[in-house]
Amino acid sequence: MSKFPIMSLRWIFQLLNKLWVFFSYLCNKQFRKVLQYQPVKYDLYPLSPVSRHRLSLVQKKTLVLDLDETLIHSHHDGLPRNPTIKPGTPHDFTVSVVIDRHPVRFFVHKRPHVDFFLDIVSQWYDLVVFTASMEIYGAAVADKLDNGRNILNRRYYRQHCTPDFGSYTKDLSAICSDLNRIFIIDNSPGAYRRFPNNAIPIKTWISDPTDISLLSLLPLLDALRFTHDVRSVLSRNLHLHRVY
Repeated sequence: MSKFPIMSLRWIFQLLNKLWVFFSYLCNKQFRKVLQYQPVKYDLYPLSPVSRHRLSLVQKKTLVLDLDETLIHSHHDGLPRNPTIKPGTPHDFTVSVVIDRHPVRFFVHKRPHVDFFLDIVSQWYDLVVFTASMEIYGAAVADKLDNGRNILNRRYYRQHCTPDFGSYTKDLSAICSDLNRIFIIDNSPGAYRRFPNNAIPIKTWISDPTDISLLSLLPLLDALRFTHDVRSVLSRNLHLHRVY
């Protein structure tokens, strides 16, 4: 048997193998793309008698939520779009406000799974919005996120912050004097500089559609409501608090 047919068969086999690898890659890529848009859920099972008793022994806690780069990201028509946002990426809603007598329109992108996240945690905690943004903007964004559910009624804005080292710090004790039962989720460590034991850091979000940071927090938040003092748990996360 000549070498030519053998070499031809080997070449065909290698070609088929490469085609199969490429086809598998495309299938996996498409699968991941479809998977990221599948509905997600965090099952809320009825509490056992022991868990109900444990929960009855502690006070309901307050969860403070930052807005920009934590729950949402926005840009307005007076500034160019963030370069990390791909052209053609649709925004989720717009907010039109008047600042210094000038109309400004903000294009707001919601962090992936934020609506689901708020639905769940509102059943566990009293929610408070605390943003360093101007009230006229922050209130409009909070209204959109609340969407008539009446879960984001308590709100604090820039005028409630304290200027500190070129940024704004947020005084959690002004919201709840009992620091055993209040904590904040914020992407900016400077915001909770005075209360590191009452904070859960979260990665800054701009545009990543595959981000699951809010979902990843749900198991921790589910368990944290059973503690007497949130600081007994959150103080162990101090190595995660970095100023960027």
